Amino acid sequence: MGPRVQLPPEIQLAQRLAGNEQVTRDRAVRKLRKYIVARTQRAEGSFTHDELLKVWKGLFYCMWMQDKPLLQEELGRTISQLVHAFQTTEAQQLFLQTFWQTMNREWTGIDRLRLDKFYMLMRMVLHESLKALKMRAWEERQTERLLELLTTEILHPDSQAPNGVKSHFLEVFLEELTKVGADELTADQNLRLIEPFCRVAARTQDPLVLHSITRGIFETIVEQAPLAIEELMNELEAQEEEEEEETSEGEEQDRAVLPGKPPRGSVRAAEPVLGEEQVEDDDDDDHAGSVLQFDYEAVANRLFEMASHQDTPPLNRKRLYKVIRKLQDLAEGLFPEDEVPEKAYRNPRGGRRVRMKRRLSQARWQDTAGRGAEEASCPEPSPRSARRRQRRRRSAGADPAVPQEQPGGRGRRGAHGGRRQPRVRPRATVADCQEPKAKRKWTPRGQ
Repeated sequence: MGPRVQLPPEIQLAQRLAGNEQVTRDRAVRKLRKYIVARTQRAEGSFTHDELLKVWKGLFYCMWMQDKPLLQEELGRTISQLVHAFQTTEAQQLFLQTFWQTMNREWTGIDRLRLDKFYMLMRMVLHESLKALKMRAWEERQTERLLELLTTEILHPDSQAPNGVKSHFLEVFLEELTKVGADELTADQNLRLIEPFCRVAARTQDPLVLHSITRGIFETIVEQAPLAIEELMNELEAQEEEEEEETSEGEEQDRAVLPGKPPRGSVRAAEPVLGEEQVEDDDDDDHAGSVLQFDYEAVANRLFEMASHQDTPPLNRKRLYKVIRKLQDLAEGLFPEDEVPEKAYRNPRGGRRVRMKRRLSQARWQDTAGRGAEEASCPEPSPRSARRRQRRRRSAGADPAVPQEQPGGRGRRGAHGGRRQPRVRPRATVADCQEPKAKRKWTPRGQ
């Protein structure tokens, strides 16, 4: 026998990641993290595209084999945090690119019982990729590279991304961006982060992508506008209170008040205890960064610039102009009122049709009631006339058990009350007697 062929380490790790036993899979994930750190520390030892595709193949089936919900969440967090094990930004970008390519390739084979955990995995990977940007202080070049990667692999027409991947990505993008950077991102940075979605919404030919971007990005910004303004006002009030406290403390120091019990109603008496102050700070930390801040006028102008191009489809332009009007109203301080749902736009005459149906049904009910009253007003036929009609039907060869409807209604003659028709008696038939043939009409020859 020849020597055994040594498989590359990526294939060995992928085989162990897709193993049947959970202990083997967990050990393979830990070894993979150490292998990534050790290999990316060297400048010449970076991963190739095919190698990372093999690694993600094993990680995909590692997630596939995990069934318990809590362990799924823990494994998804561990897999998504592998992006921080790469020591270079190029390797991180390649790792994220191969992840989305793997999801696009394997998505159609996922059954409905496993969809939720892969939705969760996509959300966690997006969260960690945004957190990697935050660690680099939201550098403009790194931000553009990540947005270009996401647009190319998910939203581009040539990406072959399934509709489930597109819609879920557009649904969770703003949520994860809010969790990661709402407390430090400025309005200009947020505009730069949503600019690719403006471009795609103006050019796409896919109505699903247009609807998902409009609903998941722009309308979400409009819906969160009251919360963003309220949060901004709270921050301004907090700054004013801090300035007032500083000025009051300075005045007290100038007055050189002797130390002791502060007078009732003084500023120092209103200061909270140390424990209470910590509780309030914790509450502020929980509510801090809850909503992204946007310059609504700048967003409307950028969106109008994209939608007003000549190559923009009419459907996209019409849908985006509605969003632009809402953003312009927000920039002027007008909040949108409750609008008619989308079903009313699809069928604007729905209310009239409903009313017409009600009128028709009411008219039919009145017609039926009138017929019933008319039939009830007709006199019942006498027994003598009933026997006479029964004998007439029997003599005509009709079945007496099946009553036949009269043309003029029950108990009445015809509508015009015409003369009584003579009785038609059946012809007598004689046994073993041949019926005479009917005479044929003579016609001259040649006709």
